[in-house]
Amino acid sequence: MDRLSGLAREVLDQCARLGASQAEVTMNEDAGLSVNVRMGEVETVERTRDRGVGLTVYFGQRKGSASTADLQPDSLRATVEQACAIARHTEADPAAGLADAERMATDLREFDGWHPWPLDADRAIALALEAEAAGRGADARISNSDGAGAYSSESVSVYANSHGFLGAERGTSHSLSVSLIAGSGDGMQRDYWYTSALSPDDLEAPVQVGRRAAERTLRRLDPRPIRTGEYPVLFAPEMARSLIGHLLGAVSGGALYRRASFLLDHAGKQILPPWFAISERPHKPRGIRSSAFDAEGVATVDSDLVRDGILQRYVLGSYSARKLGLRSTGNAGGVNNLDVAANASGLEDMARAMGRGLLVTELMGQGANTVTGDYSRGAAGFWVEGGELAHPVDELTIAGRLPEMFLAIEAVGADVDRRSHVSVGSILVGRMMVAGEA
Repeated sequence: MDRLSGLAREVLDQCARLGASQAEVTMNEDAGLSVNVRMGEVETVERTRDRGVGLTVYFGQRKGSASTADLQPDSLRATVEQACAIARHTEADPAAGLADAERMATDLREFDGWHPWPLDADRAIALALEAEAAGRGADARISNSDGAGAYSSESVSVYANSHGFLGAERGTSHSLSVSLIAGSGDGMQRDYWYTSALSPDDLEAPVQVGRRAAERTLRRLDPRPIRTGEYPVLFAPEMARSLIGHLLGAVSGGALYRRASFLLDHAGKQILPPWFAISERPHKPRGIRSSAFDAEGVATVDSDLVRDGILQRYVLGSYSARKLGLRSTGNAGGVNNLDVAANASGLEDMARAMGRGLLVTELMGQGANTVTGDYSRGAAGFWVEGGELAHPVDELTIAGRLPEMFLAIEAVGADVDRRSHVSVGSILVGRMMVAGEA
């Protein structure tokens, strides 16, 4: 981090000497190890080491950007010259420029996100093989494997700008995954499981990952059709996260200033049930996306995105905020650690409360339009009858309109999937169109 910090300062000095009124630079170095095995044999072992520099300069309100993967002095000098040359030929943009100087972070803490794993290739292979063997050996109906993998990475980055701000961050990420196939012929089904964490101590054991993958794969065997109709739809936690993602896309600054969002001009309005709440917690210890500053150096703060079902604010960086005549929310680069409040215990209790309907455990396609709010996606999961899982279902389409779907949410579970920066449990939508058999 010290080396990258020194290089960042040198780049900013070069920008000033060439006449730039403002400049910002991001530098990063990443290293990782990835292995994949299949059917007890090693398929790939890959060790990576990447670096990058992204530079943006401003001549008044004219902007130029350039990047390089070479940290040598000559390459950095050429990158600065190219960015400045571009800026001199661009049109002025009234919204261009660094974030406001008074918004720069001053409390540059770390949040327990640095946990290097001294994992060599042999150990990584052994972990992946152990996980796959546990899954394949769980049941005779497990007929094949799509493979297992182990992954570990470390990343160091520095952001600096001509306000005098310089922030350095470091983080780690580790994961273990297994994908299995059960059945034979046209009756084959595939499913998977994975564990991921910032610290290897927080990963599930390889045997647990393999057995969970086997359990999920086996329960998808022998799917049966259901009739087309309107039903309650319960999204499992890892699928519920996508609904929150659609909401974030609709309240992001880029969509709003382009007037390409179904939630345009909805700040301060009811968009979810009165009990619904989403909070952003960027300083959460060991949070997957904890940070003291955003991608522009603006200090991050705890805040509510939705309270009592009312949209409290948008998700803005300084450029989109200026385009909208608003103020940055410290979200350049995205949100940090969203917590969706629960009002129910978990998936099993929510299924019992639902009584009869569809549990979605897989979604396919990209059929969510955040411009119009139309929603239509392929789905698979389980039919629930009498509050219990009756049988698996697949080749379905679920459809609705996101504004109505959000208001029709009846429950959010406490069974949170911790493998993402969006912490949300199962979500029950009271009614959606489900296309199955005619």
